Amino acid sequence: MLALNWSLDLTELPETDSLYECDGAIRQSECRAAELFGAAYTAVSAGGCTLAIQGMLAAFAPVGSTVIFSRNIHRSAVNTAMLLGLRPVWVMHRRDAGEGLPGRVAPEDMAAALQANPGAAAVYLTSPDYYGCLSDIAGIAAVCRTYDVPLLVDNAHGTHLIAFDRHPLTCGATASACSAHKTLPVITGGAWLNCRDEQAAKRIKSAMALFGSTSPCYLTMASLDLARAWMQAEGMSAFRKLADTVDALRALAVKVGFGVPCGACDPVRLTLLTAAVGFTGDKAADYFRKHGAACEHSDGAAVVFILTPFNTSHDIDVLRRAIEAFPVREPIALSVSEPHMPAYAMPPRAALERVRETVPVEQAAGRIAAEAACPCPPGVPVVMPGEEIDDKCVKILLSTGIYEISVIQ
Repeated sequence: MLALNWSLDLTELPETDSLYECDGAIRQSECRAAELFGAAYTAVSAGGCTLAIQGMLAAFAPVGSTVIFSRNIHRSAVNTAMLLGLRPVWVMHRRDAGEGLPGRVAPEDMAAALQANPGAAAVYLTSPDYYGCLSDIAGIAAVCRTYDVPLLVDNAHGTHLIAFDRHPLTCGATASACSAHKTLPVITGGAWLNCRDEQAAKRIKSAMALFGSTSPCYLTMASLDLARAWMQAEGMSAFRKLADTVDALRALAVKVGFGVPCGACDPVRLTLLTAAVGFTGDKAADYFRKHGAACEHSDGAAVVFILTPFNTSHDIDVLRRAIEAFPVREPIALSVSEPHMPAYAMPPRAALERVRETVPVEQAAGRIAAEAACPCPPGVPVVMPGEEIDDKCVKILLSTGIYEISVIQ
């Protein structure tokens, strides 16, 4: 890959273009990225996937409209829903990925939600999730076409899926927010908003300008273009080669005794379920760190390794040896709560506008949440802003180490 030059730390000039009114170098970069993803229109974000999510929701969901959301959305989407006054209808995940994992949204559940909410402006979901589990985007996209609503996908952890024909746009999504810096060689904050609808282009740019800085980082934008060029020249084959390496590591882990997620998953994300080998994910993470293999994420149920084509053979060998030598114990049972949907009390926007206070969780029953509380596992919020905290919410939050919560006064 080409080295990034600090001389690219520029500002808006006739030669360098302006992000939200681009018709020069930045627009050329966006067009080249659109070719990579097979998009009708691609917008650059130097404000991370958060800005792409904000722009995507604002472009497709009018203020105050109803949106069908999967329950495991990122806080940036929750905050955007509050700012735009969106009325969320939540669809829960099915526990089809393994013990302690959130699982996936089923097309038939999205269809049921759309049938019950005929005025919905859009469907919004996260895929892949942090554990690499992929929802059936093609199936959900077909449902959305039947009801003539756009399918918006938070693809923060799946930009590289274009190498495997599993990118949301490839599978029929209307738009996707892709956090390139998470899996590609891009400076932190670099993302793309990809869209199949060319008519939405003007709305997308206007929407992103509402939320984004007027001084975007040109180094970040340049790194996006360099990564795009690398993907087209080398990256696609490099990721496919990496998938073979991860397959071998996954097979080794299963042989040792680890569990792995069931169903469709990111080919290059290595998620190991640790209850089967007698450890919580956090305890297993301590072991791996002591053996020179730092994981990306750990929780009560799993450890997650995000491998890239830039990991060296030494990196892979260290992880392989750590897996081989893992001190397997008797399996343990996980304390994972069943999915729970609290009562709706008010729209998230109304919760945002009310005076709030922080209280101990054990005193929160009967109060209305002013924030999202999302323990891991399973990575699905227990309560969202505007929902009533009930006794079951209190029990789940306390059991996962959350002892304070912001509520409406």
